[in-house]
Amino acid sequence: MAAWSRWLHIYLSMLSFGVLLFFAVTGITLNHTDWFTSAQRTVQVKGKLNPAWVKSTVAKLEVVEHLRRAHRVSGALSDFRIEDAQCSVSFKGPAYTADVFLDRATGAYDLTETRMGFIALLNDLHKGRDSGRAWAWVIDLSALLMTLVSLSGLVLIFYLQKRLLSGLVTLGGGALACYLAYWYWVP
Repeated sequence: MAAWSRWLHIYLSMLSFGVLLFFAVTGITLNHTDWFTSAQRTVQVKGKLNPAWVKSTVAKLEVVEHLRRAHRVSGALSDFRIEDAQCSVSFKGPAYTADVFLDRATGAYDLTETRMGFIALLNDLHKGRDSGRAWAWVIDLSALLMTLVSLSGLVLIFYLQKRLLSGLVTLGGGALACYLAYWYWVP
């Protein structure tokens, strides 16, 4: 059991090292947003599409593909609202939004695209905001790997008789410190 736990701990640690580093660094950037500036860039564009696409029956696919092709709009389609006089289309991605307001009578539209910068991108990936199902699986797999690394390390301490007591005391002290910090400082 000790040899298996050691092998598991070593290789899971190395496998998850990059993701652990990513989540550690982005934990700091999230907790201290005032330390990091992220250059936000907003672009506003006017355009026109085929009015037949938005007259009686709205051709959503054609509208979305036109916007992607004509303006390199990225992100996932998050909302497509159809009203009597206008349509609104929203795209979202990590550190990215694009909102379009479209006149149904003429096919004219106003597009506002915002890119929030590299640090905002990292922070959104850390939180899984607007990053899709596949990235959610990456986050879940990362959490599973870190849990297995922690548990295999805990199993290993029981095979190190000289370090068992000090290891368990350190474990308890760390858990107690987190609890006390929560108890005293979290409103």
